[in-house]
Amino acid sequence: MEQERGGGLFAGKQVLLMGIVNVTPDSFSDGGRFIRHEVAIDHAMTLANEGADIVDIGGESTRPGALPVSEEEELARVLPVIEGLKAKGGAFDAKISIDTRKVGVMRRVLQAGADMINDVSALQYDPDSLQLMTQSSCFIVLMHSRGEPQTMQDNPHYEDVVEEVHACLRQRLELCEKAGIGRERLVIDPGIGFGKTQAHNLALLAHLRRFGDLGVPLLLGVSRKRFIGAISGEERADRRLSGSIAAALHGVASGARILRVHDVRQTRQALLLWQAIEQARGEADVGRAKAGL
Repeated sequence: MEQERGGGLFAGKQVLLMGIVNVTPDSFSDGGRFIRHEVAIDHAMTLANEGADIVDIGGESTRPGALPVSEEEELARVLPVIEGLKAKGGAFDAKISIDTRKVGVMRRVLQAGADMINDVSALQYDPDSLQLMTQSSCFIVLMHSRGEPQTMQDNPHYEDVVEEVHACLRQRLELCEKAGIGRERLVIDPGIGFGKTQAHNLALLAHLRRFGDLGVPLLLGVSRKRFIGAISGEERADRRLSGSIAAALHGVASGARILRVHDVRQTRQALLLWQAIEQARGEADVGRAKAGL
């Protein structure tokens, strides 16, 4: 297995929490709740105070069926939030990630102080985005997806979803590295729910360890997603917390290093308990080995 990179992103932590702030009127989980800038800023502050290491701000919904918005509209949604958080100074200590696929948005948010670009297209949507990333020093999330949000769930097909997603992400990593982007700046995301059926999502979750040989941190975004509702029978996205936590902890056990979640406080509590149990088990195993048991 290749040695996993990550630079200064983790600062000694094993797992990071990325809190979600959708500054959109049509997100699947909280459509319109945070569209006002002051509300979005307050929510980002709350997430950071609850333990978010990164706050991921999005101004364009990429849920299945979502329509694109203009670069101007996307910037009008996210720039005031970045500026408001930067104005908080030390009171806001999380890194700022911007969920975008447009190079013009990327350029402006990096100038405004964003630390990370989270691109659902893995720098493929905009042909100039790769070059911009070579000129920056930000962290980059390369997510796997197929098609546009409007059509990506129209009968997606794979011969072997795990191997095809793995191959695509490997290719994107190699392309970034050839362009001069160090792997210590890169993160991968298998893109649960993006051009995948429920069976595809479950196969990826069942084989997350397959992505460990790519040598960069793995981000997992399962929070409140449709497949959880399909399995549990819960139609409302905001009532899928238990399923979200179950999938997230499975992800951590399978090598995920960043969890992208709506419910930071609850996920952090679950993660701390899981980590404490794992630590106790490890200590017990060491003790039993020393005792010859």
